[in-house]
Amino acid sequence: MDTHYIEEGLVKIEVPDFEKVSAKAPVFYNPVMELNRDISVVVLNQYRKSLDHDVVIFDAFGGTGIRGARYSKEIQGVEKVLVGDVNPLAVEIAKKNMVLNDISNVEVEKNDANVLLQSNKGLFDIIDIDPFGTPSMFTQSTAINIRPGGLICISATDTSALCGTYHDPCLRKYGAQPLKTEYCHENGIRILLAFIARNLAVNQKYMHVLFSHSTEHYMRIYAVIKRGGKKTNESLNNIGFITHCPNCLHRDTFYGFVPKVPTTCPECGEKYLVAGPLWLGNISDKEFIGDMIDTAEELELNKKEDLLKLFNQCYEEAEGPVTFYDIHKICKNLKISSPKINDVIDEIKARGYFISRTHFKLTGMRTDMPLKELKELIIKIKEEKLGVDV
Repeated sequence: MDTHYIEEGLVKIEVPDFEKVSAKAPVFYNPVMELNRDISVVVLNQYRKSLDHDVVIFDAFGGTGIRGARYSKEIQGVEKVLVGDVNPLAVEIAKKNMVLNDISNVEVEKNDANVLLQSNKGLFDIIDIDPFGTPSMFTQSTAINIRPGGLICISATDTSALCGTYHDPCLRKYGAQPLKTEYCHENGIRILLAFIARNLAVNQKYMHVLFSHSTEHYMRIYAVIKRGGKKTNESLNNIGFITHCPNCLHRDTFYGFVPKVPTTCPECGEKYLVAGPLWLGNISDKEFIGDMIDTAEELELNKKEDLLKLFNQCYEEAEGPVTFYDIHKICKNLKISSPKINDVIDEIKARGYFISRTHFKLTGMRTDMPLKELKELIIKIKEEKLGVDV
């Protein structure tokens, strides 16, 4: 088997040669996910600062061992990392990579992620689930076996299901109705979070979401897990539904598992589309992101510039309302060309509304300005620029 070496973060690993990244590769290594791993290193370092003890980490899908090796080398206060994989070749290569990097606190084991979680109940402070596809079949084991106060890191690459391109797989895997809209990636993260919250609730656990983002082909969430029946019940109040009007783009939120949801849009009378159940609470913690920005500056990261750009975007939008508007979509709805987005943002800010860009979409604006007023504002800006009525 031909191999080559890759340097990432503070480690150097040996990986098999492959023509393209896929689940059929002899051992899975995805260079596109370097940013994902850089972000994880920052999140885990920031989380670790809140603890008074060393941590035990589980990397459920080890592949070449790159993530486990980086956690060992780049996270302060790591007692042990358990790296799991069902592929015997991956296990062999991961073990070699630990030796290559002179790492002694990483154990590599060939086994299914659920088996390793169940056989190490209560051991892990941090559980990282980063599968090729859906994490749904590993979420209940994660919920059962994470320590109270522990951190879960969960990725989903089945964005076509979560974003509504494929309806039935989302119902099957997450028990939710997706919706293909301009903010479908945010909906996808909210569907994933609601699914995790329901799995936690079965075990009288609930989550405080520290950070979430949608990047490239995947979604990723980080949350601290806490325990208690009353608080768990209260956390479920964050679950509900989003209604969306395909005609005028009006949307609304309804909290609860069986809320009274109108069937038609109150603005234009068009039949509503509905997404959910999904998480209507915060999907990031602004203070935590601010601390991560400071922590990232201290670390050696190849993707630091991209990482800080993402962190700053998420920091700005962290306390904004649920969903955002796409200025191009609104202008298409109005049958006019789009003005400069910064002109619109400046005017929204001048009127005293919340306004930020969003990392979910380049042309997206997160604001609590009513849609009707936003449309009138866009028309007004166009008329002032052109000197004619639009």
